[in-house]
Amino acid sequence: MGVHAQMQQTTFSKSEQWALILGASSGMGEGCARALSKLGINIIGVHLDTSNQQEKIDKLIVDIRSNGVQAHYFNSNAASEACQKDMIQQIGLIIGSSGIRIIVHSLAFGALLPFIDAGSQRQTVSRRQMEMTLTVMAHSLVYWVQDLFAKRILHHGSHIFALTSAGNTKVAGAYGAVSAAKCALEAHVRQLAFELAPHGIAVNAIRAGVTDTPALRKIPGHDDIMRHALRSNPHGRLTTPSDVGEAVALLSSSGSSWITGNILGVDGGEYLTA
Repeated sequence: MGVHAQMQQTTFSKSEQWALILGASSGMGEGCARALSKLGINIIGVHLDTSNQQEKIDKLIVDIRSNGVQAHYFNSNAASEACQKDMIQQIGLIIGSSGIRIIVHSLAFGALLPFIDAGSQRQTVSRRQMEMTLTVMAHSLVYWVQDLFAKRILHHGSHIFALTSAGNTKVAGAYGAVSAAKCALEAHVRQLAFELAPHGIAVNAIRAGVTDTPALRKIPGHDDIMRHALRSNPHGRLTTPSDVGEAVALLSSSGSSWITGNILGVDGGEYLTA
C-alpha cells in the first residue's frame, strides 16, 4: 500500500462528517443536502445562482442548520478551474483534517440545442457549447476529484456520487450535448472507481428517474417527458429530489467501498417500463 493510501486510512467520527455538493441550491443537489444534514452530516454547497435566488438559498441554509449541522454555501462556478482551486483552499480551512466523506456532483448546465438544422433555421449546438456542456456536466467531476485527492481531502471510506440520467441511452430532440455529457460522466465514474478502489474510495453514478427540477424544466418538451414518466412509472409518480437524497444517504452509510463503479437506478422502476 502506498504512502498516500496509508495516510487515508481514516475513520470518520460523527462530528467531523462533511459532504461536498456541487450544484447544491436546487433539485437533486438540494435534496441530497437536506437528506444528509438530517443524518448529522455537515454540508458544503457550491452553486451558481443569480441574486434573485438568494432568499430561497438563505432559507435552505437555515433549514439545514436546524438539523444541528454546519452549512457553508458558496456562489461560485464549480466548472471554472480558478474557482475550483480557490474553493478547495476554502474547504481545507473549513474542515481541517476531517476530510470529505461524501461528494455529490449535481451540476446541470448545458446546451439544449439540436445538432442538425433540418431546414427549420433553428440554432444548432456550436463547438464551444458542446465543449462547455461536457466540461460542466462530466469532466468537472474528474478535475474536482483529482485536486481533492491530491490535497488529501478524500479519505478511506469516502463516497463519490455523480448524477446521470436516462439520456445516457435515450434520445430527445435537443438533448444531444447533454446526452454525450452523461455518457462521458459514466465513463469517468468507472475509471475513477477503478483507480480509487485501492484507497477505499467508492465512486458510483445515480440514474434518477424523471424529476421535476429547474434543470428538467429547461428541456424543450419537458411537460411531455413528465406526462410519459407518470404513465409509465410503476409507482404512479415522478421521482423527487428527496428520493435521490435518501438513496445517497443510504449508499454512503457504510465506510465500505465494495459497491463501486455502478450506475444505480433511483427511479421507482421507471426505467423498466419507459
